[in-house]
Amino acid sequence: MKIRYLWQKRKSVVFTWIVSYSVVLFVPWLISLIIYTQSSDALRSEIHRANDSLLKQARYTIDTQIDLMKRLNMEITWNAKLQSLMYSTKSQGEAQFTAYQLAKDLLTYQTSYATVDEFYVTWEQEGAILRSGNVRELETAFNTIHATGEISYGQWLETIRTSTSNRFLLLPHMDALYPKTSIAYLTHLPKDLNGRVTGTVVVMTDLSRFQEAIESISGFSGGQVLILNQANEVLMSNLADADVQDKVVRQLAGGYPADDEDFELLSIPSSVSDLKYALVIPSRIFWEKAEYVRKFTYASIAISLLGAGVLTWFFVRRNYSPIQELVRSVTDKSVHAERADGNELNFIRRAISQTKNETERMALQLKLHQHALRSNMLNRLLKGRMDSLVPYEEAFESFGMKQLSERFATILFVVENADNLASVLPGIDGDERRKLAQFILTNVVEELVGRHDHAGYVTEIDDMMVCLVNFSEGEVAEFRDELRAIATEAQLFLVQFRLDLTISIGGVHEGFAGIADAYREAVDAMEYKMVRGKREIITYDDIRIDPADNLQFGYYYPLQLEQQIINWIKAGDVGEAARAMDEIMQRNFNKPVVTLTLAKCLIFNLVGTMVKAINEIGDGESSILGGHPLWMDKIIACDTIQEMRGELLALLDEVCAFAAAKREKSISQERAESLRHLAAKVIRHIEEHYDDTSLSVNSLGERFELKGSYLSKLFRNETGEGLPDYINKLRIDRAKRMIRDRGTSIADVAKRVGYNEAATFIRVFKKYEGITPGKFKEMG
Repeated sequence: MKIRYLWQKRKSVVFTWIVSYSVVLFVPWLISLIIYTQSSDALRSEIHRANDSLLKQARYTIDTQIDLMKRLNMEITWNAKLQSLMYSTKSQGEAQFTAYQLAKDLLTYQTSYATVDEFYVTWEQEGAILRSGNVRELETAFNTIHATGEISYGQWLETIRTSTSNRFLLLPHMDALYPKTSIAYLTHLPKDLNGRVTGTVVVMTDLSRFQEAIESISGFSGGQVLILNQANEVLMSNLADADVQDKVVRQLAGGYPADDEDFELLSIPSSVSDLKYALVIPSRIFWEKAEYVRKFTYASIAISLLGAGVLTWFFVRRNYSPIQELVRSVTDKSVHAERADGNELNFIRRAISQTKNETERMALQLKLHQHALRSNMLNRLLKGRMDSLVPYEEAFESFGMKQLSERFATILFVVENADNLASVLPGIDGDERRKLAQFILTNVVEELVGRHDHAGYVTEIDDMMVCLVNFSEGEVAEFRDELRAIATEAQLFLVQFRLDLTISIGGVHEGFAGIADAYREAVDAMEYKMVRGKREIITYDDIRIDPADNLQFGYYYPLQLEQQIINWIKAGDVGEAARAMDEIMQRNFNKPVVTLTLAKCLIFNLVGTMVKAINEIGDGESSILGGHPLWMDKIIACDTIQEMRGELLALLDEVCAFAAAKREKSISQERAESLRHLAAKVIRHIEEHYDDTSLSVNSLGERFELKGSYLSKLFRNETGEGLPDYINKLRIDRAKRMIRDRGTSIADVAKRVGYNEAATFIRVFKKYEGITPGKFKEMG
């Protein structure tokens, strides 16, 4: 019976937890076996890795200081004043002044590189040293910096002058704490143009600044650290045994076997210089720590297994109690719940999921219904269809709408270019763009109204967005200014979404019954978009007509001016016609208020003027009207006067261009006919008077009251031949007929065809016929 009960409980969370924790307990037991078989190599590797990490940390600390030394050395080497001092030919006075300025510059380096204990530049030309803030002779500077008794003045000079450039070495330092020695970095400056030595830059850091990094490793691992330069010279070491140190140096230099049993050796090169760092750990210390870690690992695993087993049973029992209570609670509330699989967590998850889904479904339906009911209530209020049975104060409260006072106003919004959202947010269809534009406008406007401490509620009505504004305390004049400010801010904000708004504002009214009046006024103001144009803010106070004002609504479009416009159109003068139309619109629309009826009448009359002009041109439906069958519908369908004006002017350009072309064509035809008549008269006159010796181009010009050359040009344009050629050809043709009569002499023929001299006649005859008159006579 008990076994069957346990088998039924196999899917229970208790059983799952026990199995899971048992598997978790098996993992450390398995790991302990692996650790036991691989402990020696693993511990050795880990100890090496730990010591290598310590050595890298020490290297990072020391390299940081070394890098500062090299950076300072480079800055001093490339200092402009140092370059000028070492490589320019200056007088002694100028050189001393430059050295003084350089010493002042070195003071700034001392501040920037506070961890560098000493730096100076040897000036070989003057036998001096340049330090931060002063210039000293070589020996004086030596006594100030290096006179610790370790080296003499001569040894120091030889070291400075003969050492390899960019090298680290040890130099005594009087102010050093440990052990009266510093690591120095030397860089020789390039020789001058004459091949003379110029100087050396020396940067020094006391060994005490490296001691902390070395001691941290020694204290942790019991090892000793050595710092060696490129020549394997020990710059710093805390290794007391000289023999071991010598072995380490030889091993690093490659002259000693690497498998020494007395110590473990780790080495690593510097990342910023040619230095090397070595860690020496005695083998005894190394394996003592490894054995300690190994035993400690075994003990900790055993304790962990024992403690984990006890704690597992304790926490399984303790953690299951809340789940058991929760299952009972859910079961009480859901009597028909199924527990077929026997797992408590799955049962709770299903119960919670069912409850959550039901709650979300109900909340969504309530939200949708509430939004629709709120929109319906606002629509009825705006259109004046109030229900006397509905307490609107309670309705406002139920929809989460605050009623701040009894004063209301409305702001009407029309989005002129909702399709522009496609460029800002591509990939959405037209219906989604319209909903998105409404969503953006609703949130922006309601937030702007709230910033002015009023309450605003936006809804859609007749393809427009309306904001019902409920005012807080204040004056009506202030409310009007704030409404305009809200409209202006909304226009500016929606520019970033490339949405253009036309906004109209109604007046401020009292009570719920006044909401319909406020909406009607906003609608009336929106109709004036036709006169004011799109993307404007129109208030009802701007277009309201008060009978007490006795405004005179004149209508300026006299018949005389209309006839002038028609004449300008017929003449093709688009500039004058457009100017006249603009003047008419300005005189009618640039008034405080103009009625929409008069505005529409004026536009229709201007359209009628265009039709009259087209008919008087005489083209009828053939070209202009036929090419634009819907142009009048297009003008009338425009939303604003500005759009109508643009369409009118566009059509005016085409009509005037057509009229000008037709007029030009008519003038050309008249001119061509006149030229034909003139050419015929000239030809007739030449044929009648060709035998007149005084006949010439000039005589013909006097005859027809034109300049001779101009008459000849006109004659050539019409006939393709100039007057002199035509006269001569006609005379030669008549002469050829006379020559065929053998009884007429050449001289007599010449006089009879208009030539005074026979020689002139012969020359002209030969020009056009290629032979003389005599030859022609012989041939005949």
